[in-house]
Amino acid sequence: MRFLVHALAGFVSLSVVACSDDETKPPADDGKDHDQPNFFVSSDTSPTGDLGGLDGADARCQALADAADLDGTWQAYLSTEPLDGATGVDARDRIGDGPFYNVKREKLADDVDALHEIHGDAELFITEGGDKIPGQWEGSPAGVVHDILTGTGPDGRVLAGKTCANWTSDSAELVAQVGHSDGLGPAMNAAAPFNSWHSSHENGGCNDTAPRGGAGHIYCFAP
Repeated sequence: MRFLVHALAGFVSLSVVACSDDETKPPADDGKDHDQPNFFVSSDTSPTGDLGGLDGADARCQALADAADLDGTWQAYLSTEPLDGATGVDARDRIGDGPFYNVKREKLADDVDALHEIHGDAELFITEGGDKIPGQWEGSPAGVVHDILTGTGPDGRVLAGKTCANWTSDSAELVAQVGHSDGLGPAMNAAAPFNSWHSSHENGGCNDTAPRGGAGHIYCFAP
């Protein structure tokens, strides 16, 4: 009887140790880099809204990513509308599910809905080289160029008539919707709609991206 009690006690002790070891064991490594950069603002610019369509804009994102040694397949955050038989696309459907990280591995948001709820921020919305876009933020270099081409409304979906004919036109009669990478308006005004990174206002025309604070930058994501 005494032997049985000691044996049971030893079994319980071993079980407790085993459970304790299991509880403290770190999760298995799945081999994935969970904060891999998958977002940047293009460092290059376009003088007009003619980006060569989505294909041209995507190629631009990919070339910048490749030059910066960023892994993945990169696409532009741009919406298009159903014109001339083409199927429209919403920018929010081109960027993956998240979470979203800039090239400094700083998190912007966990998912697509959360991403469209945050405001522009010069510290987060940076280029593939890690640089801030000149804008209305304190200490910014002269020359406001924080207007980023999107063609997109607050919900991340296309705004008809504000896509420079699906990014193929340099007509002065057409416009594009832009967002503010720094989330600020004149005199550092952070109120809506100035604070939107993707849908602040329309630009001056597809013929020239400079008026009203632009230079033809675009957002790039790796879905």
